[in-house]
Formats: sequence, structure tokens, C-alpha cells
Amino acid sequence: MREREQGERVRERTLERVRKLLAKAERTDNEHERATFMAAASALMAKHGIDTLPPAGTRQVPGDRIVTLPAPWAREKARLVSLVAQALRCRPLLIGRGDGGQRVHVFGFAADLERADLLATSLLLQMASGLARAELPGDVTAVRAYRRSWLLGFTDEVYRLLCEAESRAEAESAGTGAALVLADRRAEVERAVAAHYPDVRMSVPRTSGTGYRDGAAAGRAADLGRTGMATATARELT
Repeated sequence: MREREQGERVRERTLERVRKLLAKAERTDNEHERATFMAAASALMAKHGIDTLPPAGTRQVPGDRIVTLPAPWAREKARLVSLVAQALRCRPLLIGRGDGGQRVHVFGFAADLERADLLATSLLLQMASGLARAELPGDVTAVRAYRRSWLLGFTDEVYRLLCEAESRAEAESAGTGAALVLADRRAEVERAVAAHYPDVRMSVPRTSGTGYRDGAAAGRAADLGRTGMATATARELT
């Protein structure tokens, strides 16, 4: 019981440090400072994901939740949630329209679901505000196509940055047994997905707009989250 309480205190302190770093990133107008705070926060969050791994042989069961993304840009929002979850060792599936929006069913262990919630909640807001601030180049005639490609660029760049941070954290944990635990957990998550969805199809979004590069630039400067949402199973983000 004492070890569990100590673990909870460490977890809360870590998440509070992440929130403070990202709050600093949001308050500054200096892009260099913003990128520095963002990098520190994403690295700390990735390390938190490794530090919360249980010892090898410890039995845990993956959880799941359904996230609903409303219009406008419901599919693009769902893609952001999916890729953030995927970068943080969860397994997302786009399950289609329902309950007023596009739904993503996310499977993963509790600590990873919590991390994905923390980052996706903030990044959805940042993506929306960044798109609203984006100035269309003078030669753009297909406005909607430009904006959609901007959203895809933003999401892809955020995904790349998160994957890099997670890979570094895993590499730094070499020799601690974390790799074996992570492999076991990935297998557990895949089994949970297969039990719900035995026939999964893969799809890749297409884009014809010219805003991809601008969206990617905005993604590089993104603040990787500041507030979390509840971790109950099937909790919806509206």
C-alpha cells in the first residue's frame, strides 16, 4: 500500500511538471523558447511512460475508451487523436460516425491512455486555434483543400515528434527489462483489439491541398498538452 501511494505521488508530481512546462510554452511569444519547453515536456512525458511500467511478469489488463470528435473537421480530429494514441503505445481504431461525430476506439494500458488523453485534449485545441490563425497564401483558390492539408500536416508532424520522444525514452531504458515488458504489453493490447474487432482494415488519408507544409510547421511548434480528461472507460471527448 505504501509503495502504491508513493507511486501515485511521483505520478502526480511528474504530470504537474509537464503541465507547468507546457503552460510556459503557451505564455511565450518566442518560438525558440516555446520549442524548448515543448521538447522538455514531451521528453518528460515519454520518460513517465517508461517509469510507470510494472515489473516483468506483473499481470495487467488493457483498458479501452471511445472518443467522439464532433464537426467541423471531425475526421481530421479523429486522425489526430488516433496518431497521438498510437505514438504513446495505444492502439486506436476509427469506427465511424455516431453519437454526433467521428468515433475512435482506443485500447491501451491505463498509464498510456492517460498520457494520450492529456496530449490529445490539448492538441485538439491547439490545432483548431492554429488553423484559425493560419493565413492563406495569396495563390490559394481551394480554401477547404488547403485547410484540410494544413490539418494533416500538423498531425503528421506532432506524431513524428512524439514518436521520437518515445523512441529516445525506450533507448535510454535499455538494460532495465523495459523492452520485454513493452513487447508483452503491445501483444496484450493487440489481443484486446482482436477480441473486439477480428477484421481490421487499414486506410491512408489523401490530400490535394497546399497547406501541408504550413501545418507541419505549426505542428513543430505545438505545445504537447496541458490538461487531462477523465480516464473512465469509454469516456467521450466532445
